[in-house]
Amino acid sequence: MDAQELAELKRKWVELLTELEKQFGEKPDLQVLLFLIGVQEVGKGYEKYSKDEKQNLMHVATCRVLSPFGYYEFEKIDEDGWPHYKVIKPLPTMTLGEQDVMLKRAVLMYFQK
Repeated sequence: MDAQELAELKRKWVELLTELEKQFGEKPDLQVLLFLIGVQEVGKGYEKYSKDEKQNLMHVATCRVLSPFGYYEFEKIDEDGWPHYKVIKPLPTMTLGEQDVMLKRAVLMYFQK
C-alpha cells in the first residue's frame, strides 16, 4: 500500500469513526467496531456478554470482514445461532501495523455495504 492509499484509508477511517461517534456518543476504536460487527452478525442484539463471548464475537467479526479477501468462508449457523467460518487460506505473516491496516480496510468495506 503506497502513501497515497494509506492517506485515503486514514481519511475514510476518520470519517467512519466520526459518523459512529454521532450515533454512540463516543469514538469507537477498532476493537469496539469488531465487537459491534460480531453482535450484528450473531443477531442477538444488546446483551450482557461474558469475556469468552466477547472474544468469540470479535472472532466472528474478524472472519466476516476478512471473508471478501478470501481468507474465510461462511460455513453454517450453529444451533445457538452463532455463525461459523472455515479457513480458506492462512493469513500472511504481518506486523501489527500491517494487521491494523488490513482490518481497517476490511471494516470500511463492511460498513460500505
